[in-house]
Order: sequence, then structure tokens, then C-alpha cells
Amino acid sequence: MKQLKEYTIPFVGLKQGLHQFEYQIDNTFFEHFEYDEFNASTVRVDLEFNKKATMLELQFTATGTVNVNCDLTNEPFDLPVEDEFFLVVKFGDEYNNENEELLILPHGEYEVNIQQYIYELIVLGVPSKRVHPGVEDGTLESDILERLDELSPKEEKTTENNNEETDPRWDKLKNLLNDK
Repeated sequence: MKQLKEYTIPFVGLKQGLHQFEYQIDNTFFEHFEYDEFNASTVRVDLEFNKKATMLELQFTATGTVNVNCDLTNEPFDLPVEDEFFLVVKFGDEYNNENEELLILPHGEYEVNIQQYIYELIVLGVPSKRVHPGVEDGTLESDILERLDELSPKEEKTTENNNEETDPRWDKLKNLLNDK
């Protein structure tokens, strides 16, 4: 996958201390990853980049909305997204990203690309089951919901009659439970 320039941070030229970065994410960003689950997206990612002598600390914060289809009704709606992620970047002999919270860059690297972390932050911040808020509070009127109500199993009212005769064999078995 090609790395996008705007998500590459050249940390060699930065002074030690805290630096702020802001990214506006929309569907063109997700098209780069060939991810088409969102109808539209407007997410702001704030990055606190703390450069220290031997490591880098990155605190990602995503806030915004993504337009998705409801899993029950297939109606599109705006789903709020809020998520945070903390990443530590250290330096070692070779590149290693096996740990999700630790990235090891080879000595001599001068930049870090954060596009994959932003992608994962937003995609994993969306719940796996997406239900339209109108379904939860009952205000959404949809043909699909009406059809689901028609096809749902109806509760049958069962009246227990204590005078009903039971099979005497079952009565003997019930007595075994009571004889303890």
C-alpha cells in the first residue's frame, strides 16, 4: 500500500517536547484502504506528538461522525465516533510492529507514517452492531420494521391449570427430587 505524504511526520527536525497535529478524515482516506463500509465520514483526529530523547509518544484522539447503514433496517444514519489510542515509538535494530501499542523503528529512521493507526482507530471505534437510534426509541417508521413485526413470533398466552392430570410416571420421578 502506498503511504500518503500528509500522514508522514518527519520527527528529526522537531524539538524535544510536545507537538500538536490535526487531521480531517473523510471518505477519500478510506478509499485508499479500499474500505467502503461508510457512506460518508467526517472525523477529526488530534495527535499529541511528544518527542523525548529515546522515544516518541503519540496520543491519538478521534471525534466525529460516520454515515453507515443500520444493520436491522438498512436505513442510513450518522453514527458518532469517539476513540483514543496511545502509541509508543522506540528505536531498535529492525522494524517491528507486532505489538499494537509499541512500534520499533530501525536506528537512523527520520520519519514515521501514522495512516494505518488513524485507519484502525476510526474503524475499530465504530461498534460492530450498528442500530439506527430511531429503532431503539421506536420513532423510526420503516417498511422493513413493519415487516419484521409481522413475521416475529407472537407470544402465546399459556394458562396453567393446576387441576390438569399428569402422567403418574412423572409424578414418581418428581418425588425422587423431593425425597432428598
